[in-house]
Amino acid sequence: MALTSKELAKKDIQGLLIKQSIPSSVGILFMSVNILIDTIFVGRWIGSLAIAALSVVMPITFFISSLGMAIGIGGSSVLSRALGAGDREKAYITFAHQIMMTFIISSLFVVAGIFWGDEILYIFGANGEITAPAKEFFMPILLSVPFQAFCMMGNNVIRAEDKSKHSMNSMIVSAVANIVLDILFIKVFGWGIMGAALATATSFFLCFAYILWFFIYKSELKPQWKHFIFHKKISLEILSMSFVTFARQGVISLLTVVLNHTLYAQGGEHAVTVYGIVSRMLMFALFPVLGITQGFLPIAGYNYGAKNYDRVRESIGLSIKYAGALAIIIFVVILFFAKPIVAVFTTDPEIIKDTPGALRWVFAASPIIAVQLIGAAYFQAAGKPIKALMLTLSKQGFFLIPLVLILPQFFGIFGVWVAFPIADVLSTIITGIFLKKEMATQLKES
Repeated sequence: MALTSKELAKKDIQGLLIKQSIPSSVGILFMSVNILIDTIFVGRWIGSLAIAALSVVMPITFFISSLGMAIGIGGSSVLSRALGAGDREKAYITFAHQIMMTFIISSLFVVAGIFWGDEILYIFGANGEITAPAKEFFMPILLSVPFQAFCMMGNNVIRAEDKSKHSMNSMIVSAVANIVLDILFIKVFGWGIMGAALATATSFFLCFAYILWFFIYKSELKPQWKHFIFHKKISLEILSMSFVTFARQGVISLLTVVLNHTLYAQGGEHAVTVYGIVSRMLMFALFPVLGITQGFLPIAGYNYGAKNYDRVRESIGLSIKYAGALAIIIFVVILFFAKPIVAVFTTDPEIIKDTPGALRWVFAASPIIAVQLIGAAYFQAAGKPIKALMLTLSKQGFFLIPLVLILPQFFGIFGVWVAFPIADVLSTIITGIFLKKEMATQLKES
């Protein structure tokens, strides 16, 4: 049976981008809503301090599970180019190695979390009154991380197969389950933050079950046992591309450590709670932009592998155009409706007073971020890990972390919030320069 991914080389780019991006966007929306509603329920039914606990724990577990996302995105870059070149055997070996790597590496990190949980929580900002609820939330989530990692890996492979609707469905299953179980465990049973943790952990397992069903019954990738034998060259190729995403998540985790400790030093638990709401909005509000970026990856990767450079150029241009337009709309909504948005999360008057200003500053440069996201994604799709890594790390690693460390010394907590748009502008300029040069050389018009 012919792979439907071959349509990536033939169909209209705009139609392909819509086909890939809408399910990806909806899937990310449901994943974001999952996190958002979790935060709303916890803030309103348990208390604002519980939001701070979530802000400490979720980056830890997301860092571990993002190993699956890294292997999924990096491996799918290899997979898409293999399919584009017509090498089906390499595609099977790549997928088999993605499965093995995801479970082995994420499980090792879970073991580390079990033995050194208290120390890890402290590093990520579990200070003062945040510590007790953070510990309670941590362990059930940690044990479910391999399932979440498999979901993140599997979703990227599904998109590489050009079957994004199933990726979307898996996230919908997880989100709906988490919302229902949150109501049941927190509100009905009164299990507090432990109930929130159990609801989230169960939702990860249900997502895993759906992804597993897809690969058994619906996937066109059917690796055999021989494909699970260690293949050094393909393993290194997957890891080289995965390292880009993993390094980004590692830097994001380092940023979380720096932010939580800086915010606690500047404003205690209150400041950490403010950022807890802001960070949830960052995950939620940008879902359509991230969806277009996810939809762009397999199109660019497949056509780059097939040497259809004109189609790669077109996909870059359209992706930036649509993602940029959506980012402008998001910025306008945040600008005018920041206060009512914050009021959804909590009834604490101090949090409602201080968070809208922070939210507006953090989103101030969002209209231009499409260039940075699509530009970095292109280099990953094209199998150029060094450039992809440098551009991916530019915002958080090269600019935001140093700015968060320096600016609060002069401007207090305002320095934290204004660091975000400055980092966005600087990273976008650098990415734009690299992308323009690439399009004038490697992707020049024939």
